[in-house]
Amino acid sequence: MRKTGLAALLAVAALVITPPAAPAQTPPQGARAALAVPGLRQPVEVIRDRWGINHIYAQNEEDLFMAQGYLAAKDRLFQFEIWRRRATGTVAEILGPRELTRDIGTRLHKFRGNLDAELNHYHPRGKTIVEAYVRGVNALVDEAMRTPATLPIEFRMLGITPGKWTPEVVISRHQALTSNVENEATHVRALAALGADRLKDLLWLQGGDPPLTLDPLIDPKTFPADVLKTYTAFRDTIRFEPGDIVPAYRGEARAALDAEAPGGDGSRLALTRSLDGSRIVDTDIGSNNWVVSGAKTQSSMPILANDPHRVIEAPSLRYWVHLVAPGWNVIGGGEPVLPGVSIGHNEYGAWGLTIFGTDAEDLYVYETNPANPNEYRYQGRWEAMRVVTESIPVKGQAAVTATLKFTKHGPVLHEDTANRRAYALRAGWMEQGGAPYLSSLRMNQAKTWAEFVEACTYNRMPSENMVWVDKTGTIGWQAAGITPLRSWSGLLPVPGDGRYEWDGYLPINALPNEVNPARGFVATANHYLYPNDYAYPNARHYTWADPYRAHRIEEVLGSGRRFSVAEMTRLQNDDLSIAARAVVPLLRDLTFTNPAVAKARDAVTSWDFVLDKNSAAAAVYELFSRRLFTAVREASIPAAARASVPAGLISTKRVIDFLWAPDSRFGAEPTKGRDAMVTTAFEQGVADVTARFGPDMAAWKWGDEKLHHALIRHPLSNAVNAEMKKKLEVGPFPRGGDGTTVSATGGQDNQTGGGSLKIVADTENWDNSVGLNTPGQSGDPDSPHYRDLFELWARGRYFPVAYSRGKVESVAESTTTLSPGTPVTSGRQQ
Repeated sequence: MRKTGLAALLAVAALVITPPAAPAQTPPQGARAALAVPGLRQPVEVIRDRWGINHIYAQNEEDLFMAQGYLAAKDRLFQFEIWRRRATGTVAEILGPRELTRDIGTRLHKFRGNLDAELNHYHPRGKTIVEAYVRGVNALVDEAMRTPATLPIEFRMLGITPGKWTPEVVISRHQALTSNVENEATHVRALAALGADRLKDLLWLQGGDPPLTLDPLIDPKTFPADVLKTYTAFRDTIRFEPGDIVPAYRGEARAALDAEAPGGDGSRLALTRSLDGSRIVDTDIGSNNWVVSGAKTQSSMPILANDPHRVIEAPSLRYWVHLVAPGWNVIGGGEPVLPGVSIGHNEYGAWGLTIFGTDAEDLYVYETNPANPNEYRYQGRWEAMRVVTESIPVKGQAAVTATLKFTKHGPVLHEDTANRRAYALRAGWMEQGGAPYLSSLRMNQAKTWAEFVEACTYNRMPSENMVWVDKTGTIGWQAAGITPLRSWSGLLPVPGDGRYEWDGYLPINALPNEVNPARGFVATANHYLYPNDYAYPNARHYTWADPYRAHRIEEVLGSGRRFSVAEMTRLQNDDLSIAARAVVPLLRDLTFTNPAVAKARDAVTSWDFVLDKNSAAAAVYELFSRRLFTAVREASIPAAARASVPAGLISTKRVIDFLWAPDSRFGAEPTKGRDAMVTTAFEQGVADVTARFGPDMAAWKWGDEKLHHALIRHPLSNAVNAEMKKKLEVGPFPRGGDGTTVSATGGQDNQTGGGSLKIVADTENWDNSVGLNTPGQSGDPDSPHYRDLFELWARGRYFPVAYSRGKVESVAESTTTLSPGTPVTSGRQQ
């Protein structure tokens, strides 16, 4: 008998968290070592568990964070070096002039305020903590450079060595999840091509009906194609080429893979590019979190689940760590280059995050002085831009002197001297406290809901849905992020002449929040969350993710069942598609003359909408829906406008709206035209599946190397030879789900974004908590912890997150004592 989505969820839940066997090729359990780390004040004990997590036991706070920096850099040194170069605007120094625009963009967008005040925003002792963390990173760099032949293989392939860190590197904004200046630029082009009414029809704007009218000062006909060139370059991923690699490892020149670029939770999400390089985030992928009260759990104690979605690559964007010292006992994950833990738990409570998505950016357009292009009109008079020059080292040529300009609003991104216009960015994340995730240092020590909310008031970027559970039984949600108050929509650029000024920022604790709701749970998945009667309408923004993941989570949590950790892990990997439930009924009354197509239609219409990796019906639905959604988007955008209006502008929700309420975009007889489009798309989808697997439907599977799978690529994958590529890449492995399911595996063949880190935290007993990371804790391809977590993750299985000292010791792989003193030459940590 076929199981329903919820029945399938419950039936397999008990299988999900079976502890895996110890990884192969690891040191014997209980192996002990000692390392001298100059700069420590007292010895630090490090227990590394069998899944590669370092449990760090220090006797004081500074040593704790110095050890965190040292050990994270030891595991991820190449990742640290790329972060450092991106943060300092020195990528061109190793890759040449093609990266000069990136480096200019980095310097334009760097924080230039008071550094001490910036660091102490994130924690009362933030300066001390960050400086200790940086000392730990630099201790590892010094250690590595004493034996450069043992540097991770990436350094040898590129012919580079790691450099020293400073606190400025930690607070870089280059990986921030920001919005919405890229959409503003795209909207200008779409407005010119389609007009306001047609553009508004395509967009799914929630929370109001904002006007889409450009100020007369802004002429869409002269709006520059490359207006955001420096902005997108500074935030874009680095694309290494064969010429960057030393000959012994160099691959053949081939078409570059368009690696997914930084987005907003991503950090990098699936993106669609418009003509000018601006990007529309694929709203079918994002992050999930939920908290469930004890009234809905088997233990009568709250449970938290979180899976933030960003780019999936090797090494992982995320990194687990356990930090223990007087005043600290926190375990969880975050970006390895930052001190603290952004998602996890301490003795008292657990917290998680998803993107809330405030609009904290505006593109300002200025009239410049015909007599002096470094002056712009503001409040009826000419104001001088601030001009800074910096020297940028460039591989293979002399250093380049870059001229950086700033208006009162922010960095000048583009100058159009012919039309006497300048374009600058105002961004909330360039204010003090705008470095991503660092305010979690305050959350790491929260003991109560009130203390957690207070910590959230320091979180400015990214704008997050912060959720909390604690041992007193409290569950809560607080949106947190820097939120400009503006009198216009924020959907289009505005003049920078003084008529469009932000009216300060909304107090963070005035953003939407909820504590102990009667329904017994809170769930967020990047969807619209402002109440209809919200008291601050000038703080709203209008573009949000599709609702399908959120609605599926609410459907399961509201089912009346009581839940356990096992069932929460299954929900994180749930493959039921609410979008498919809306689309498939369109097939039921259609006629197909080809018997094979008719058979496939019957399989899909009798299917349970679960995108299981072994399902033939799921394979047919996915390739059919790709064809159908493309056809609807093309029917909605005139051919002449497609060069400037990206198809990704139209959300899946709007596509389904159009299908169920057909209009003239489907022709003179809309219903017949819609049905004809669905028929053609289905026939094409069946042909696409047949081309991949052959005519036997028994061989068709959605999850397959030929179709939906996870092949995790390394930044150097496209530049190295076949032998080294095989060493660096991880996978493939079949995957279920898509971008609309809770599992959030994307709708393309290869999953390049989604939940690389997952956690389920149990307040009944923290040692019941479980987690995931992929492909492994280490970034060193020679380490056994480079890929050992990949298959667990791909199968939806978890490792136990050991917290108590006894539990940690029971799963110990090795113990290392870090001691003050003279360093001894040491190889890489395994």
